Amino acid sequence: MSSTSSFRVGIGHDSHRLEANRPLWLGGLKIAHSRGLAGHSDADVVLHALTDALLGAAGLGDIGDCYPDTDPAYKDCPSSRFVEETVARLAALGWRIVNADLTIMAQEPRLGPQKEKVRVRIAQLLGTEAINIKAKTGEGVGTIGRAEAIGCQAIVLIEKLDSAPKGRAT
Repeated sequence: MSSTSSFRVGIGHDSHRLEANRPLWLGGLKIAHSRGLAGHSDADVVLHALTDALLGAAGLGDIGDCYPDTDPAYKDCPSSRFVEETVARLAALGWRIVNADLTIMAQEPRLGPQKEKVRVRIAQLLGTEAINIKAKTGEGVGTIGRAEAIGCQAIVLIEKLDSAPKGRAT
C-alpha cells in the first residue's frame, strides 16, 4: 500500500489605515502604539492576510466571503477567531498546514522586537512551528512609508494526505 500527498500554496494580502482611538492588533497580539488599524473587526492585517492565504490554498474563497464586514457578528471581533475557524475547516477537509511565511509592512511602530512574539502566537494558532515573520518599513514611500497604514503579505503551504491504495508499489 502506498500513500500520496497533495500540496497547495495560498497567498494573502491585507492592509488597513491607521487611526486614533483604536488599539493596534498585529498577529493576534496587542501592540503598544498611539494608533490602531481601522476596520470592522479588530483589523489585524497579519491575521487577515493569513486567513486569506489559508482559504486560498484550500480553494475556499477569501476572508470577505467567509467573514463579511457587513455581518454584525464580526464587529470588533478578534481576528484570531477567523484563523481558528479556518484552520478547523481545513482540518475537517483533511488538510495539514506545513508552513507559513509572513511579511508585515509598517513604518511604525518598529516591529523587530515583536517578531518572535508574533511568530509564537501564529505557531499556536496554526499548530506548527514552521512560521517565519519578516518586518519591513515603507522607506517613506506610499501610505505605509508615510505611516498612514500597515499591510501584510502571507504565503502558506498546506498538505493533504491520501492513504488510499494506489496500486502496487514498485
